[in-house]
Amino acid sequence: MTPRRLALVAGLVVVSTGLAGCSLVDDLGGQSARPSVSVSPQSPPAGTQGLDRFYAQQLEWSECSGAECAQLTVPVDYAHPEGSTIEISVLRVPAKKSSQRLGSLVVNPGGPGGSGVDYARAADFIVGPGVRDHYDVVGFDPRGVGRSAPIDCLSDAQLDTFLGSDPTPDDPAEERTFAQGSADFAASCAKNAGLLLPHVSTEDAARDMDVLRAALGEQKLTYLGKSYGTFLGATYADLFPTNVGRFVLDGVVAPDLTSEEINLGQAKGFELATRSWAKYCVTEGDCPLGDSVDSVMTNLRGFLADVDATPLPKTGDGSVPKLTEGWASLGIAAAMYDQGAWRTLVDAMRDAVQGDGTALMQLADQYADRNPNGGYAGNIMEVIYAVNCLDKPESDSVPEHEALADAAAKQAPTWGRYLAWSSLVCGYWPVKPTGTPHEVTAEGAPPIVVIGTTRDPATPYEWSVRLHDQLAKASLISFNGDGHTAYTRSNSCVDDAVDAWYLKGTLPKDGLRC
Repeated sequence: MTPRRLALVAGLVVVSTGLAGCSLVDDLGGQSARPSVSVSPQSPPAGTQGLDRFYAQQLEWSECSGAECAQLTVPVDYAHPEGSTIEISVLRVPAKKSSQRLGSLVVNPGGPGGSGVDYARAADFIVGPGVRDHYDVVGFDPRGVGRSAPIDCLSDAQLDTFLGSDPTPDDPAEERTFAQGSADFAASCAKNAGLLLPHVSTEDAARDMDVLRAALGEQKLTYLGKSYGTFLGATYADLFPTNVGRFVLDGVVAPDLTSEEINLGQAKGFELATRSWAKYCVTEGDCPLGDSVDSVMTNLRGFLADVDATPLPKTGDGSVPKLTEGWASLGIAAAMYDQGAWRTLVDAMRDAVQGDGTALMQLADQYADRNPNGGYAGNIMEVIYAVNCLDKPESDSVPEHEALADAAAKQAPTWGRYLAWSSLVCGYWPVKPTGTPHEVTAEGAPPIVVIGTTRDPATPYEWSVRLHDQLAKASLISFNGDGHTAYTRSNSCVDDAVDAWYLKGTLPKDGLRC
């Protein structure tokens, strides 16, 4: 789940809703505070000694651009809650029908590194109308992300260089260069990220989420997690099963997946999604890469090899003067997350094969949460490593990654090498991982709704089935479709089932197919 894998988990889910980033520092400045919702102080769950002051806090909401914002105080280190603290930024969009309010729905768009604040601000687009009427939609920037003590490893120029570097080394010299770039990234995080770096794991964020539940005055957490947000949600459910309310996990990253399984699974997922795009390109007519799916895929790989050898010129932002293979791959990947972007990719590829990389770079900018004139709107491309490298161990062996790349390329010729190399940074990470792949049962929790999309590029359908089968109680919805995640994207069958769960507590029939 490195940036070359799951960055779009949040990035494009947010972009597709038409969101623009906002600064809570600016939003809160000069605003008069609204009265806090009166809630009864809650006691921390068993096994969380020393956390009483955090669980007893009440959020002080202030108006911020049509929503309400607050700061949640949490300990840096849950093992030492008497130590330093940080502030977690929270945004709430109140229920439209406040007199018929059912509670708070906490949302996470993915990443790791996606802004839940920005995601909740798009409440009208990310949940069904009935849910919007009856729930406060609440999002938070997880620790290390966006407005919540953000991790910052590289300057913008350094991040440009890192993302634009050759992602598919194919000789010993290129492998050494790739390894050095990965090691340099890790070293920069050690130098610049600060004392929070060892404490941004998914488990840390899940513990923050339970403190948020208490501060919201909720006995049970109602939750929508997409992509990496399913990993966060499953982790929460395993830690706090008796605090689980109505949960929906859409586009699953199963916590027992190893780094190697994630790399290969996503490579195959992107391969399948790219073939679907290739079919669309051919069917639409005048496809710039060929007149059959196989020829489009072959020519796409040839294009990437050509750009690797000779980057394309582009206009606009001069901080990235040319489109490299790294940037081109990000641009192509961007369009795989939503079939609504397929036409844009066809047009961008037409320009690119004619020698102009501008349009493809624009797609890459969306992927990276990068401003068109340079600079980054958020820190997802850095914090995604900080979280993943704590969650799962990774090898620093270059020969091992080379062997994995060779094997992956046989199953996913377009994406296998790219994704097999992508996790090497974690092999050099300056902080030892605190997590290991493990099954999640959430024994003691009520049923959890799990959704999988059959041609999802970033979270293959099989992963949703995998988590469903592990959970003690779960209901699986299968969506036969393209793109990343399903709820509120394109299918009324999925939407109606999820809305009924949130609004009426009607559990979708296990095995529902949409």
